[in-house]
Amino acid sequence: MSRMVQCRKYNKELPGLAVPPYPGPKGQEIYENVSQQAWQEWQAQQTMLINEKQLNLMDPDTRKYLQQEMDKFLANEEYDRAEGYVPPSE
Repeated sequence: MSRMVQCRKYNKELPGLAVPPYPGPKGQEIYENVSQQAWQEWQAQQTMLINEKQLNLMDPDTRKYLQQEMDKFLANEEYDRAEGYVPPSE
């Protein structure tokens, strides 16, 4: 059975990540408060931002921007989206 967390994005108990996504306090905070589902959705959003905005991950400002957008995304605040992207209809 997977580890359960009170997900801050969905405000309900969901399966958590198996390991912190990166080292340090920020990785530990995500591990303790973000579900697998929310993290996977952020990963897809981050990939879209990187690709559509042609971001250079070697640039410290880009990494800072992505960190800020991740915090907004996981806190259910308004976050930057790829221009022109239309989500698939269900």
